[in-house]
Amino acid sequence: MVMAATEESPRSPEAKVGMRVEDLWDVQEPQLSPTEKLNACFESIPVSAFPPAPLNQVIEIKSDSSLAEAVQILAQHKILSAPVVDVDAPDHASWIDRYLGVVEFAGIAVWILYQSEPPSPRSPSDGSAVAAARNGVISPLEQQVLGPESAAATSGSFFESLTSSELYKSTQVRDISGSFRWAPFLALQTSNSFLTMLLLLSKYKMKSIPVVNLGEGKIENIITQSAVIHMLAECAGLQWFESWGTKTLSELGLPMMSPASIVKVYEDEPVLQAFKLMRKKKVGGIPVIEKGGSKAVGNISLRDIHFLLTAPEIYHDYRSITAKNFLTAVRSYLEKHQAFSPMLSDMITCKKDHSVKDLILLLDSKKIHRVYVVDDNGNLEGVVTLRDIISRLVHEPRGYFGDFFDGVLPLPENSRV
Repeated sequence: MVMAATEESPRSPEAKVGMRVEDLWDVQEPQLSPTEKLNACFESIPVSAFPPAPLNQVIEIKSDSSLAEAVQILAQHKILSAPVVDVDAPDHASWIDRYLGVVEFAGIAVWILYQSEPPSPRSPSDGSAVAAARNGVISPLEQQVLGPESAAATSGSFFESLTSSELYKSTQVRDISGSFRWAPFLALQTSNSFLTMLLLLSKYKMKSIPVVNLGEGKIENIITQSAVIHMLAECAGLQWFESWGTKTLSELGLPMMSPASIVKVYEDEPVLQAFKLMRKKKVGGIPVIEKGGSKAVGNISLRDIHFLLTAPEIYHDYRSITAKNFLTAVRSYLEKHQAFSPMLSDMITCKKDHSVKDLILLLDSKKIHRVYVVDDNGNLEGVVTLRDIISRLVHEPRGYFGDFFDGVLPLPENSRV
């Protein structure tokens, strides 16, 4: 089966990359381990060989865009983040001086947390999120768990009022850059290697990486974790992939976290608690657990927050927006509009004895970012993310990056990432 697959013509641009790895794999020193072989193969392929992202994903947001406009852009193009272009940069500015950083849905989620905080002596006099951010104030929501009253305080009418407010429409992306989730602008050059790219997306926890053409001084491609997983899925059947991909999750040391370490939210908790936990624990999604039980009834990810901002009317009849109500309202909204979304799927699960190949094909076909590992009784045993899989494909050689990070734009002062 493997031989037949390798003799077929490449099915896609991603498969062509796989064939390049296959050719390099065959000439590696026999004494090298499979992981060492893969490292050597990916180090020999420039990142310019990675297939270009769809045009709707190579998106930039201007620094003077309002938060409302930024949310619409991210939601419309179904992306989690985008580079922010400094509209005040001079025409002769270098490519790195043209960008302020990368704005993410997570940053706007934190802005919502500040908006929904109750009055407190620690809050600035005008009570605005922007003032709180600029003054470095830690909101009560950052310090404690949200209670049931928080779910009621942020009912559908709250978000309808928020999204129609002048503050939401007038606050600019650059206004939140100093205190909310704000990633530095770290870009690859077209001559950098696949290995560098894979390490940044795994060990260094980047979800997407712009690739800059120095000659033209502009972003040529944006590579995401999902795009890498799709590339791996297209490589099924190739010798190098099968030798690695047929290993079980447990053989590769997955899942990496214990059941007790899984970040979760219960269905009767405020949905804002889910987004707060994602930011605090630096994870992209968490399971929703049934009240008084241990079974997962759904999953909420950072990309789902746009439903609070782009369709607040769907919560109008809810007295509170709990995690359960959030899932119910969004699923109903998507079914009504016949829109595809991973939220319409049941909880996607697997077992420890599944192969990494099976998991890659599942993640790619469902267009999801994580799969929950369960035991025979359906109890959670862990979670495997896109980053976890990529991290098991390659390893970082000692001293590999050297001074690579010296040219990276620093995080803004007072940034809390």
